[in-house]
Amino acid sequence: MSLRTPVMVAGLLAAAVLSGCAANGVPTGEVTRYKIPGSSFPISNAVEVSPGVSTVYLSGKVPAMLDKSKPATDPAAYGGDTEGQTVNVLKSIEAQLKSMGLSMSDVIKMQVFLVKDPAKGNKMDFAGFMKGYTQFFGTAEQPNLPARSAFEIAALANPAWLVEIEVVAARGGKNVVK
Repeated sequence: MSLRTPVMVAGLLAAAVLSGCAANGVPTGEVTRYKIPGSSFPISNAVEVSPGVSTVYLSGKVPAMLDKSKPATDPAAYGGDTEGQTVNVLKSIEAQLKSMGLSMSDVIKMQVFLVKDPAKGNKMDFAGFMKGYTQFFGTAEQPNLPARSAFEIAALANPAWLVEIEVVAARGGKNVVK
């Protein structure tokens, strides 16, 4: 038996599984975003990725240094407050996605890690995060909303960082909103 035989068998099994999904009413090649009933909050209640769509997992991104005249331990070097740092991080994610042939509209899952902001009375600035986030998600140009979680954490690797974001994107799916 040659090496080609197991590879051909695996390919035929995969095709049978995928065709079985389509025959059983499971769509292929779709990303379905479920709205939160009765809410305008800019996240999806859930996102379903059907067979035929690949997922791309981006590692967590922290703010890039924007002002090298400031010390590396100063939040102002990275965009300042939570809103500025969120925009900084999301621009970085947007650039990485673009380099991979993807965009922010392909993001299906987001996890956000926020730390207390000393300038905000040592409280997490969720409102500042949302001001940055809504520049990229839920806009007329980019209406696709990811499923999302946001956490307050004790610290990040650099005390000047107020936010870290990781995302999962879907490649090759037709977007459907329900």
